[in-house]
Amino acid sequence: MDPNLLTSLNAARRGRQAAILITGLDDGSSRLVMRGDTVTGDLGAALSKAFLSGKSGTVETEHGRYFLNVHLPAPRMVIIGAVHISQALAPMAAMTGFDVKVIDPRTAFATEDRFSSVDLVADWPEDALSDRPIDAFTALVAVTHDPKIDDWPLISALRAQAFYVGALGSRKTHAKRVERLAQAGLGEDQIARIAAPIGLDIGAQSPEEIAVAILAQAIAALRKDPGGA
Repeated sequence: MDPNLLTSLNAARRGRQAAILITGLDDGSSRLVMRGDTVTGDLGAALSKAFLSGKSGTVETEHGRYFLNVHLPAPRMVIIGAVHISQALAPMAAMTGFDVKVIDPRTAFATEDRFSSVDLVADWPEDALSDRPIDAFTALVAVTHDPKIDDWPLISALRAQAFYVGALGSRKTHAKRVERLAQAGLGEDQIARIAAPIGLDIGAQSPEEIAVAILAQAIAALRKDPGGA
């Protein structure tokens, strides 16, 4: 591999940026494409699918055959609130490949007994996330019902263009949330990205069922093209 390409690829991986190394199987040429770069034609369509699926492989286009080596950051799920839903959601999300962190400054909820084998931080979100901020490959799940805890990570996730942002609460609760976020300077398009009520509408009742609905919605946001959904 061209040393310059390797340097660029390593920089992208350190910065948790999505990249695909394209190798021409007919001529051996290579180049690096970042998510968001414009590539037209059959190759562009194949790249779009690869960025969503995360799968490497060979594609045939009008200009020849290429091998797409896909490098995507591991998806994270940051759960704000050590509640019953979180107890069910955290292990399920980990099983599907998410790097999960549960954050709650309320030490009565954030206990090792309730969250064994989970990355649990009993601190305020702004402190717990200071060394590893929310980014575009993060799913943010806010389930405390407390604006003092939920609002800061919601604002951070929307500004970072996190791929999924969900918040628990009734429509009345969310209407008040929308007012607060607008006052914080977020635009209508940004706020509209919040999944509220959170989770797919499957008629979920129990914390476990709600967790399934949230996880399914987060996976759909990660794997499906919003423009084609």
